Amino acid sequence: MSDKEPKSLSGLITDSQSGLGRLAREAAARVALSERLRDALEPELAEHLSACNLREDGTLVLLASGPEWATRLRFESDRLLQLCRQHNPQAARVRVRVSPAD
Repeated sequence: MSDKEPKSLSGLITDSQSGLGRLAREAAARVALSERLRDALEPELAEHLSACNLREDGTLVLLASGPEWATRLRFESDRLLQLCRQHNPQAARVRVRVSPAD
């Protein structure tokens, strides 16, 4: 297949050289991180951890569904940072943010 022929979407996503492939890997890593961290929290709090991201500068960003849940996540931030470091040793700090309302 030449570069000018169209590729299937699944081919673009699985292609390690494509932008979509890179985005798919990053999304999968964020989902896995979110799941690991939610598993470490009590169920009521885990339900309000909207998403997680580990930035290139080592900042673990936690998104909470509301300000009260953000406060509770801040109390857990040291433990969550240690858990994150098991798979991502570059994690250096935690920032908790409130996700915008839907």
